[in-house]
This record gives sequence, C-alpha cells and structure tokens, in this order.
Amino acid sequence: MSDRTYKWAVVAMLWLVCFFNYADRQSIYSVFPLLKEDPGLQLTDLQLSYVASSFMWVYAGAGWFAGLVGDRLRRKTVVLGGFLFWSLITLAFSFATKYWHVVVLRAIEGFGEAFYFPAAMALISAYHGKDTRSRAMGIHQSSVYAGTVAGGTLGGLMGQHFGWRSSFSLLGIAGIVFGFVLLVFLKEPSEPSRLESRPRESLGEILRTIADLFRIPMVCILAAVFVGANFVAGIFLTWLPKFLYDKFDMSLSMAGFSATAYLQVASVLGVLGGGLLADRLVRRYRGGRMMAQTLGLFCGAPFIFMVGWTLQVPWLIMAMACFGLFKGIYDSNIWASLHDVVPPERRATAVGVINSIGWLGAGTATVTVAAASQRFGMSACISATSLIYLSLAFLLAWGIARFMSGRVVRAASGGSPVSTTE
Repeated sequence: MSDRTYKWAVVAMLWLVCFFNYADRQSIYSVFPLLKEDPGLQLTDLQLSYVASSFMWVYAGAGWFAGLVGDRLRRKTVVLGGFLFWSLITLAFSFATKYWHVVVLRAIEGFGEAFYFPAAMALISAYHGKDTRSRAMGIHQSSVYAGTVAGGTLGGLMGQHFGWRSSFSLLGIAGIVFGFVLLVFLKEPSEPSRLESRPRESLGEILRTIADLFRIPMVCILAAVFVGANFVAGIFLTWLPKFLYDKFDMSLSMAGFSATAYLQVASVLGVLGGGLLADRLVRRYRGGRMMAQTLGLFCGAPFIFMVGWTLQVPWLIMAMACFGLFKGIYDSNIWASLHDVVPPERRATAVGVINSIGWLGAGTATVTVAAASQRFGMSACISATSLIYLSLAFLLAWGIARFMSGRVVRAASGGSPVSTTE
C-alpha cells in the first residue's frame, strides 16, 4: 500500500477505534430508566448524574497525563493499549450489581478512554499536513457521531429486550477482538527523532511545558470555548434519552435512537462539510479553521433553544438535526485548530490538556442540570444552554480578530506557533 493510500487507511482504522470509544460510553445513558428500576440498584436521577460524571471527571483528570504519554511513547501503543483496557472494563460493567460497582467501573473506563484522543490526533497529524488535516480529522470525528448513535440505539434496544447488561457484554467482547486485529495493521509513522532526541524531563520541566501552552493566547481561547461546548454536549449526551422518554412518552429503544440518530447523523454531514470548508478557508486566512467553528456556534444556538422548548415531535426532530449539523461544523476543527497554533512536538500534550479541561465542563453539566431541573424542569435547562453557545461564538470571533487576523501565515521558529503551511 502506498504512503498516500495508507495515510487514509490510518484514518479508517482510528475511525473504528473511536466508534467503539463513543459507543461504549454512550450505551449507558439509554438504560438509565432500567438502572432506576433494577432491584439491586434503584438509582435516583441525582445518583445517575454521578454515574455519568464519574466517567467525565476521571476522563478529564487523566487527560493531561494521557497527552504527556502520547508525546513520549509510540502513539500506536498508547491508542491500542487504551482501547483494549477500556473494552475490558466495558465487559466488566455487565457484571456490576451495586451502585458503587457502577460508579467505580464507569470512572475506570474514563481513565482508559482518556488516552485515545491525544495520541490518535497526533498520529493523524503526523500522516496529514495542511492540505488534508481538517478533512482527515473531520472524517475521524464522524465516528464520534456514528458511535454515539450505535451505542445509544444498541443500549436501548438490547436493554429493552435482553436487560441493561447485554449491550456492555457485546461491545466489550467486540472491542477486545478488534483491538488485537489492529495490533497487526496499524503502523507508527517513521519519526525516530521524535522520541530518540527527547531528553528526560523532570516534573518541573513537564509542568513548564504545559504552562508554555497557555502563553499562546488562542490556546486559552480555544480551551475556554471547548469547556462551554462540552458543557452543552454533556447535557445532550447524558439527559436527552431520558428527556424524550419522559416528555414525549417514547419507548426506551425509540428514546435511545431518537436522542442520538437525528442529531448525530446530521453532525456527520456537518463535520465533513466543516472539514472541507476549513481546509479552504485556512489557505487564505490564518484563523480559517476557527472561522468555520464560529459559524457552527452562531448557527447552532437557536436550535438548542428549540429542542428544549418545542412540544411537537416534528419540530423537535428538525431542531435536533439542525443543531447536529452546526455542532458538526464546530467539532470538525476542534483539534485541527489547536494544532495550527502549537508546535508539532507538543500536539498530543496540547490535546490531552485541553481535553482534560473541556471534560471538566461536561462533568459539571450533568450534575448541575440534574439539580436545576428539579426546580426549573429539564426543558428550560436545555433551552437555557443556547446562551452558552452564543457566548462562545462571540468569544471565538473576538479571538480570531485579535490574534489570528490577516491572510499571511507566519512560519514557526523555536517555540512559536506552528505554521499552517506544513
């Protein structure tokens, strides 16, 4: 296989790993009503929010460490090691019988999954330069939506017919088998200098490396935007299946499907279109990828409001699909935009640190909304998050105008931001 072909084969293989990443984490939300009814569990909504947040908080806490590991070890090893680990935990989840089992296993799964994105994004960037990076990452990002739909639908469907444990057994076993297959076919790019020339670093030097990232203004802005976007995404991923089950009297399987399919399928279109748009814009503007993200945030806000407010299923479906489309445009450039402003040797670290910070927002969202909905109702809480999206759009637009304006892409030197011409 030629290098030109293999770089896309890498995207395809990582697409499948990421598919499992999101299917494994999403399937539980579709069986929340069954966890409430299980005689050994009988969980309240607040307890369910801690189940969701235990994953997100550990995922966030491990992210910075996972990023450091991704820049210091072979990325293939990190990706597949994490994949096999979280697949084993997914399988173990099917044997949980107590509340603390559910919380602990969910948290450990978050630790395993934290190692995927930093190493995988650095691996894609190693194979894809300026001309194809947004498209490659956009195609990869579509697996997030496909996995979310599959996990939500499979969890609800199998939970309704075979019990809530069944989907975890199936996903865990399938992931383990596929992980061993990829040990043969996934290859590390030829970059010996990346590891061999790296000196040993003290803890202080590692902390300075992380601090240096936040001396780049756009890193700070992209991190803040990612926190807010993940806050909104965390609410939709966690509570939308139950919201549809309660408000629109959908069956468990239909709620799991509807809460994911319309939004996520539209996101696939958005992420592919957003990748193409960004690759075109970045040839003319330094902040081209970020411009595409800003468009997604501005246009997505009114449809978030409509999801929570409407009482009609057709309008609900339309709103979820439109929100998904514009969310995909934002999502397609999350890491490509970040890689435009950090040095290549710090890319996995940057993704790990920003992913860590961002998922703290998602973990906070699940508990915040569970508590707020008791007073204001879930509909009002979902609609209110449209204001978050709108604020993020203004923040990112300001950052582009202040720090990324102009058509000339400056070459990188030393610790300066890398050029998007590579």
